[in-house]
Order: sequence, then C-alpha cells, then structure tokens
Amino acid sequence: MEYSETAFAKINLALHVRKRRADGYHDIETLFAFVQDGDILTASLADALSLEIDGPFGAGLKADESNLVLKTALSLKAHFGVTQGVAIRLDKRLPIASGIGGGSADAAATARLLNQLWGLDATEQELADILAPLGADIPACIFSRPSFGSGTGTALAFLDDSNIAARHVLLVNPLQSVSTAAIFNAWNGVDGGAVDRGDIWDAAITGQNDFEPIAAAICPAISDILDRLSRADPAFVRMSGSGATCFALFEDAAALETARATLDPHWWSMATMLR
Repeated sequence: MEYSETAFAKINLALHVRKRRADGYHDIETLFAFVQDGDILTASLADALSLEIDGPFGAGLKADESNLVLKTALSLKAHFGVTQGVAIRLDKRLPIASGIGGGSADAAATARLLNQLWGLDATEQELADILAPLGADIPACIFSRPSFGSGTGTALAFLDDSNIAARHVLLVNPLQSVSTAAIFNAWNGVDGGAVDRGDIWDAAITGQNDFEPIAAAICPAISDILDRLSRADPAFVRMSGSGATCFALFEDAAALETARATLDPHWWSMATMLR
C-alpha cells in the first residue's frame, strides 16, 4: 500500500530576532502559518530504505543521506527499532532554500508518512521532539498549524487563526536562493522586540520580518516583489523566513489572480490558501 503526504509550505507572518546565543544559534519569536499546498511525498514498504526525487525543483537535490527526508527516516528507524525498509518519492514542487520551510516540511511529511506506514503510533509531539535536532522548523512543520514559535523556533504555542480574514495566499520567489547562514551572520545584533501574543492578525500586522532588509540587500529582487505585491492592495504582504519567497494575503481569489498577472513571468509563483 502506498501512502501520500503533503509537505505544507510554511510562511512567517512575523519574525523577530531577539539575540545571538553563545552556542551560535539565535533566539527568535515568530508567527508560523501554513498553506494548503507544497511538495508531495509518497512511500510504500520495501526491503531497503530508498529515496527518489523528481518534480520541477528535484534536480537541485541529492537523494542521499544528506537529504532531510532520509535523515528523518533513519532517525525514526533507529529510535523505534524499525527493521522494515521503505521506498520514498519526493515530488519537489517548491523552490529550494526559499524561506518557506521546504526541507523541514519534507522532513515533517516524511515523519507523518512513516508513522502510518510503519505503525509507530507516535504522537505529533513525540515526532517533533525526536526530529527537532535535525532542524528548528521541523517541529512547527510536523503540526502545520498556526503557532507562536520561540527559542530557536522549536518551542511552540498554538494559536487561534479565526481572525485571519484574508485566506487566499500568493507565494512569489525570484528563483534566486538566499543563504540562511549568510542572513543570520549579517544580523546587526539589535533586538527586534517581542512579537505580540494577542490576536494573531493584530500580531502579524504590528510585527515585521527582521531579515527582510538584510535579504533584500543580498537579493534586490525581493524588494521588487514586495513592491509589486504591495501595489495590488493586498490585506498583508511580507517576506517569509530568510527569503527569498514573499507572500501576500488577499480577500478573494479574483484579487489574487489580478495581482499574479502583474508579476515578472520569470518569477515562480503559487496561488494557494491558508490551512
């Protein structure tokens, strides 16, 4: 039997950097939200563990143990003492290194897949705890629910998203990757302040993405995208994560498609909705 899971793309409605820690990591506060679409993973039982990658952005990834999908499978295999293999296929639909949690979302979807396929009966929290060492965004991606993330992003508090009025989402990427490490290294050390812990919509509107000006200096196309999206009068527009993907929220699909028609045809875009 073959199982399938969507690796839901992540967006950061706000992302404030609070401090650089002695261990080299950073304390952040962020509002995670997820859209209905993303990469697609399928898996079936097999004698050995294997990974096949295809899709529009599959050529940019290696199907070896450096891939988060196989790292996830190996971690779960070791933790639960699984002897069965699995054949996994990743349909890579999202740009690589694009600030929307692609690798982390793939890892999370793999965990949900293998939890079913191997009959692990693990809770989402157990999966998040096991896999957190592989990536700070993985716990949030396992739940794929609106949440407040703190620390390195792994400490989560789930949020009521009923007040996010505009649910249509347009994701736009200039097809230029931005190094997350370079963005963090370029941070000026100024505390971005706390993210509001009240209503998620108010917190998003009053927040910011502290990495946005840093990423735009490295990749000027980010400013072009944000400017183009802002002209379309969205309910909300921002860069996600460390870039280069930007997003806009619209009240309806027609407004989204009107905005999409104005984009540079060389940019990647996806029309979707919040989960």
